[in-house]
Amino acid sequence: AAGVTRERLEATLPRLAEVAFDSTRKRMTTLHPAGDGVVAYVKGAPEVVLERCAAGDGASAATLESALEAAQALADEGYRVLAFATRRLDALPEPVSGEDVERDLRFLGLAALVDPPRAEAARSVELCRSAGVTPVMITGDHPGTAAAIARRLGILGPDDSPRVLTGRDLAGLDADALRETAREVRVYARVSPEQKIDIVRALQADGQFVAMTGDGVNDAPALQAAEIGVAMGRGGTEVAREASDMVLLDDDFSTIVAAIREGRRVFDNIRKFARYTLTSNSGEIWTLLLAPFLGLPIPLLPIQILWINLVTDGLPGLALAVEPEERGVMRRPPWPPRRSLFAQGMGWHAVWVGLLIGGLSLGGLAWARAAGSPNWQSVVFTVLTFCQLAHVLVIRSDRESLLARGLTTNRPLLGAVALTVLLQLAVVYLPWLQPVFRTSAMTATELGVCLGLPLVVVAAVEVEKALVRRGLIYGATADADLEGASGAGAGAETRTRGEVAT
Repeated sequence: AAGVTRERLEATLPRLAEVAFDSTRKRMTTLHPAGDGVVAYVKGAPEVVLERCAAGDGASAATLESALEAAQALADEGYRVLAFATRRLDALPEPVSGEDVERDLRFLGLAALVDPPRAEAARSVELCRSAGVTPVMITGDHPGTAAAIARRLGILGPDDSPRVLTGRDLAGLDADALRETAREVRVYARVSPEQKIDIVRALQADGQFVAMTGDGVNDAPALQAAEIGVAMGRGGTEVAREASDMVLLDDDFSTIVAAIREGRRVFDNIRKFARYTLTSNSGEIWTLLLAPFLGLPIPLLPIQILWINLVTDGLPGLALAVEPEERGVMRRPPWPPRRSLFAQGMGWHAVWVGLLIGGLSLGGLAWARAAGSPNWQSVVFTVLTFCQLAHVLVIRSDRESLLARGLTTNRPLLGAVALTVLLQLAVVYLPWLQPVFRTSAMTATELGVCLGLPLVVVAAVEVEKALVRRGLIYGATADADLEGASGAGAGAETRTRGEVAT
């Protein structure tokens, strides 16, 4: 904007040497020819550069003090602030040392840079907090800048203490003190790469599950130390990507939140498939096991059992994989890593619903035999199949009713159930399939019984879900779990705290 180009500067003031920036020094110096001597230009963190400036040449001690106050005020507004200074030397020192060059500097001024958070970042942080995942910011910026940005993002709430822990504060804490402090601190500033590892290990020692984001070479050790290391795919280094478990191709924090949401959906669907398969097999076992004790004949033939397993576990089970996420999936606590897949009543559900399905199937068998029907085996065969199909429709949510969930929100599952019904009717009514499956055509009354009995399964499971919503069975409600959920996570620029993964 001022008409100054890098190419022209490099031609008139070529770089003779430099003292590189690093996170410990927090400053950088370049040296250039100037008449008979050399000029050094220094830039870096205001508190570091200003303490190396000497009063004089128009910059009094009061000027330096006011510059530091101005830098603090700009940082509190969310700006990233750099201080600039210079020093003239008679000749290029050999060797070039920061300690020799970067002293008795003449203060030039401050530059305030704004790097506004992405518009969707605050919403992503809000989703994390509602999901029991607590974001934590770890940055090399000024503490005031870090606190201001954390408030904009919602990492620090309006009522939260503005406490920001700096690298200097961390250096004075032992492992036990850091573990206690890390429970409450949400923002760290002026932190060195080594201290990032200390923060991760402190959270882990406190029983937290840590996800760490980073992009630089210095972040690699912390990425490896965390349970989930997340590297930046665009701006990240190859070392960071190799050390991580996951790479963000768009370098966007909201992508992590989207991954958490998708992970929860996939995990829920795995549990639904396991619940459905276990209950279906339980129903078949109860049907075959109880029949002899009740004085009934063997209800199913081997080929009929194989058919039930093929059509009920096949198409409907696969369709459960595309079940959309449940409402409130990001407003519940994370699933603790040590909790069994079968927790929250899945085992009990498989037993009692399987027993109910077995009882209804044998009930249909007993009714048909009492009525003198020769089609009793086709009746129990069809009742068992239709009960399992009714069950797969009603377990699409652990808490929501079938009406609230909606029948058409998973069209592949609805299609799979409809196709399975048609296939079952085909093996019962098509003459060329009847000898294969040892079936016979049922009467309209018998078919009505086969269609009516599965409604008992729907009603019973809906009652179970109503009790779950009220917190009367299978443990506490989701809201109570969220209040007691502990979380942890960490990231180089933004971290997640929580018993996460899913």
